[in-house]
Amino acid sequence: MTKKELRKLYREKRNALPAAERGKLDDLLLIQFQQAAIPFIRSLFSYWPMEEQQEPNVHLFTDFMEFRNPELKVAYPRIDQLTGTMEAVTAGTETLFEKNSFGVYEPQGTAITEPGNLDMVFVPLLALDQQGYRVGYGKGFYDRFLADCRTDCLKIGFSYFEPVGQIRDKHEFDVPLNLCITPESVYVF
Repeated sequence: MTKKELRKLYREKRNALPAAERGKLDDLLLIQFQQAAIPFIRSLFSYWPMEEQQEPNVHLFTDFMEFRNPELKVAYPRIDQLTGTMEAVTAGTETLFEKNSFGVYEPQGTAITEPGNLDMVFVPLLALDQQGYRVGYGKGFYDRFLADCRTDCLKIGFSYFEPVGQIRDKHEFDVPLNLCITPESVYVF
């Protein structure tokens, strides 16, 4: 299937999940994540899940990583719509978040973490294939950002659904995940 077809199909599939079912799936994702061989890290790039998109509750996974390492530095994306770029803003318990025009909560801090200093990135997705390539929301912010991360930076996605065989219209600049956590499995690419 193409990205456009997968984007439409998986939006429908996620929207069809009742809130109670999503809560159960989030718990299963957390269990799989906790059991995965995740290395000790010092810096994490997470994101605020968009409730209206029925995204997995990434706060659970971020909180788990902070529990494992209380010194963990966590950054969140802030988008510059004029340049089409995204930066990693370091956030703490006092950081304020505001919703941007895409419906994404962004940190209002000023401390920037360079992509090359990140150990792990949680990457949003709608669908993914068995090679670790994902379908996002179609703006390309994450692929451009991930291209600037170190090669050993661990890129992890979370999906309520298992991977499809192959995305037919991958782009040469698409960056694959290293891991994807589903309620049933941990996929390593």
